[in-house]
Order: sequence, then C-alpha cells, then structure tokens
Amino acid sequence: MPFTGSTSTPSQAAALRLSALLLGAGTMHFAAPSFFDSTVPRQLPGQARTYTQVSGVAELAIGAALAVPKTRKLGAGLAAALFVAVFPANIQMAIDWCRSPKTSTPQKIGSIARLPLQVPLVTEALKARRNAS
Repeated sequence: MPFTGSTSTPSQAAALRLSALLLGAGTMHFAAPSFFDSTVPRQLPGQARTYTQVSGVAELAIGAALAVPKTRKLGAGLAAALFVAVFPANIQMAIDWCRSPKTSTPQKIGSIARLPLQVPLVTEALKARRNAS
C-alpha cells in the first residue's frame, strides 16, 4: 500500500476539524465579543457578555478535548450538545439580521442559510464520539 502522508482515520480527521472550528470560534468570543453579545437571545436572564464569555470558554475547552485522543469521546459528545445549545442564538441572529435595515442582503441570506448547517455539525460530532477510543 502506498504511503498517503496521513495516518489519521476519517473520524480522527472529523474530530480535528471540529476542534479547529471550536478553538477558532472560542478565541473569537474574546477577540470580538460585541458580535457574539448581539446574538444572545434577549429573553435570557443576565448580561449578554457573560453568555459570550461562558460560551467562549466552553468552545475552547471542548475544542481542546477533541484534539486529545484520551478526551476525544467526551469532547465529541460535548460538542454535539454545544451545537444544539447554541442553535437559539443562531436563530436570534437570523431574526435580528433579517429585520435590520443595516444588514446587507447577502448577510441576511447567509444568516438563514447557516441554520441547517447545525445538523452536519451535530452529526459529525456524534460520529467522532462513536468512533473515538
């Protein structure tokens, strides 16, 4: 069999992709918190910034767990739960952007188009969990 240059399995690759996504998103919660504050549903009690910081820490921790083989199964399960938990914020963002005259048409379309993308994120995380050692 020829050497392909990669020793990771598809499920490991999926876990590492999710890890990179979550580590990047978690970092952005602290680099540009105002954007994330605006996606917190107003119905939630407390300050939006608190939700932004807590979710940023959660994304960083879960991203790190996915990157480490010994914690990958736990990290993948938590990633699936997180992707479900943040869905209301994604809905809130789509509603706000579609109602705002300041939001461009491509941004409005993008905010709606990203909603169904939660499904493959959840299924990818569940697959990574199932295949983790």
